[in-house]
Amino acid sequence: MTKTDLKNLTLPALEQFLQGQGKERFRATQIFKWIYQQDARSFEEMTNISKDLRRELAESAFISDLEVEAVEEGGDGTKKYLFKLDDGQAVESVLIPIEGRNTLCISSQVGCAMACEFCLTGTFRLTRNLTTAEIVNQIMAVRRDVRESGEEIRNIVMMGMGEPLHNLDNVIPAIQIMIDGNGLQLSNRRVTVSTCGLVPEMARLGREVPNVNLAISLNATTDELRNRIMPVNRRYPLKELLRACREFPLPGRRKVTFEYVMLGGVNDSLEDAKRLLRLISDIPNKVNLIPFNEHEGCDFKAPTQAAIDAFHTYLIDRHVTVITRDSRGSDISAACGQLKGRLQK
Repeated sequence: MTKTDLKNLTLPALEQFLQGQGKERFRATQIFKWIYQQDARSFEEMTNISKDLRRELAESAFISDLEVEAVEEGGDGTKKYLFKLDDGQAVESVLIPIEGRNTLCISSQVGCAMACEFCLTGTFRLTRNLTTAEIVNQIMAVRRDVRESGEEIRNIVMMGMGEPLHNLDNVIPAIQIMIDGNGLQLSNRRVTVSTCGLVPEMARLGREVPNVNLAISLNATTDELRNRIMPVNRRYPLKELLRACREFPLPGRRKVTFEYVMLGGVNDSLEDAKRLLRLISDIPNKVNLIPFNEHEGCDFKAPTQAAIDAFHTYLIDRHVTVITRDSRGSDISAACGQLKGRLQK
């Protein structure tokens, strides 16, 4: 009999699993809390559950974990984790300390099928989707590490390796575990899902896990350029993508984050800034400007500081909320896929 990994189950799914074995429904909450709040990695640790039930659970289920293959820490405090999966594949997570708030960027796939021209992960192509357990186990493993120094993970960003909306069957349950009061207890305000623009999946995300933050990897202000650097745009051009952004259920005063990787001499002109403003002006928005992180095998270059400043200033002067990201972890291969690629070599 194949055993069930309990970390693949949301709390309602765990209740069904236990009821199918003739167990009381409330046991699911007990077990869920042991897994996510006490970090139990075996049934023997669950001391308020009878020995008989623990033995029965061990016969039909298990609690998975992730093995850390490598960790690198940069001078700015950024930490890159490489995780070894059971089938020998590997994925990465990046911990970014910003003003005392630890943000963890996690992966959703091994590789990626989107083939964005500037992205190193895309060069690996898609090997497979991560399971729900493999997604939440990245958080569990890094949380274990930071707690040794008395810190916590405050924010989760799904924009590591892979396209999260290409793996919604596993990403949605993972998010539900993150924000469950009996699970990882994260506020939905602190969970952000990034997409390159899979329009139908954006609608599904909004229906099934409302109130999470949405980030759009935009990176171009014309269909011509976006078609070239982001093949997904040929299926879902800017007009469709921006309509989906307008229709996404944003609670309260929240905004769609538009991520804009600045490629030197490609999309970093003042004309690009003007077009960007026109595209997003009728959507509650904020903009993350991300100077390109150069990596081996890619012809794109980082923008000049003058281009970054001019782009930023143009938007700020027109009352757009803009954050220009510092290049974090440049000394530890922190861009998605860099550590994996280097170690594979």
